[in-house]
Amino acid sequence: MNNKILIWSITAALAGFLFGFDTVVISGADKKLQALWGSSDAFHGSVVMAMALWGTVIGALFGGIPTNRLGRKKTLIWIGLFYFISAVGSALVNDPYTFAFFRFLGGVGVGASTIAAPAYVSEISPAKDRGRLVALYQFNIVLGILIAFLSNYLLRNVGENAWRWMIGVEAFPALIYTILVFTVPKSPRWLISKNRNEEAKEVLKIINPDGDVQKLMQDIKTESESHTSGENIFMKKYRFPLMLAFLVAMFNQFSGINAFLYYAPRIFEEAGLGESTALLSSIGIGLTNLLFTLLGVFLIDRLGRKVLMYIGSIGYIISLSLVSMAFFLDWEGLAVPIFLFMFIASHAIGQGAIIWVYISEIFPNHLRASGQSFGTSTHWVLAAIIPSLVPVLFSTIGAGIVFMIFAIMMVFQLLFVIFMMPETKGISLEELSKKLIRDEK
Repeated sequence: MNNKILIWSITAALAGFLFGFDTVVISGADKKLQALWGSSDAFHGSVVMAMALWGTVIGALFGGIPTNRLGRKKTLIWIGLFYFISAVGSALVNDPYTFAFFRFLGGVGVGASTIAAPAYVSEISPAKDRGRLVALYQFNIVLGILIAFLSNYLLRNVGENAWRWMIGVEAFPALIYTILVFTVPKSPRWLISKNRNEEAKEVLKIINPDGDVQKLMQDIKTESESHTSGENIFMKKYRFPLMLAFLVAMFNQFSGINAFLYYAPRIFEEAGLGESTALLSSIGIGLTNLLFTLLGVFLIDRLGRKVLMYIGSIGYIISLSLVSMAFFLDWEGLAVPIFLFMFIASHAIGQGAIIWVYISEIFPNHLRASGQSFGTSTHWVLAAIIPSLVPVLFSTIGAGIVFMIFAIMMVFQLLFVIFMMPETKGISLEELSKKLIRDEK
């Protein structure tokens, strides 16, 4: 693999590290902030804690606009600045409303990064390495989550204002990331879409030193020119990639992954384990997630996206069914944690490894950012809704039925993988565009 492509891909994927860090770092300040500002449970949950999540939804809904107009690189720079301003601002404020505003800015950065970073990496990668290079984004997310847990733990005793340090420390990686993004080139496919062909040629020469750059440029231009201006992803001929993006994102959340990550301690307590397992479970979850994501990154271009989804789907069905049975049959001890660790491993090697890769591959160059915006918005809206229902569902229908519903949804995911999901491994973006677009009149 070309070393420059690897360095550029890692640089762009660091947006994922900040995504993971930003999402989890608030957990260390949770109770302290509620006590400090005397907030009610409803206000604390919906404003102080959840504002970043709504920023993520806005970033995902509208992040495709700057990614298309300004370009992938400039959008990544702005994302870095949003993370930096959010970290510094959140650490220095003295009231919940200003805190929520700065957290919202960080959330916008998270949402936009799920579009710009995978799009950029997929557009600079050779087809044979594209899966693992884009999957570096997901690896960085889980690494960021683990480092945030560790950072919160190390900073917990730095004084009365430990929460300010916990949240503010993100400014350092955000600043480093922003500076590094200035060193990457613009996406050649975006440059061609803007008729900046000479700039695109220079980048393609670096990416493809032994390839026929002229032919590659012609393929990209031909793919771009085969579509009329003013097109959008909701046109009839793009129905199939649109459906693929929607279903991959929907099934990702209907596995229950975010519900589990947000409420792991509560789930372990429901299963009869003490509060002391909470820290152990979060570190264990972080490590399991990291190791199996690494395995997914290693396998994604060897086995393909579809095979990983088979493995993940079957693992989901088995582990979620066992968790459900454990609640129905009152299994004691380590049964539930073991089954949930199986669940995390299944997610990390399957949906976790492929979601950002797959959504970044299935749309044509001129609509990639818009298509990703649709897919990631589906993901984030459901990520906001499903976890918010978990406490209510646990207290009404019970944890056993909730996990059974998630298991049934994963049976539907397996059917989707078998009968509908095309393999994208090793196929150029231009070839994929021809394959997936159904030009219906």
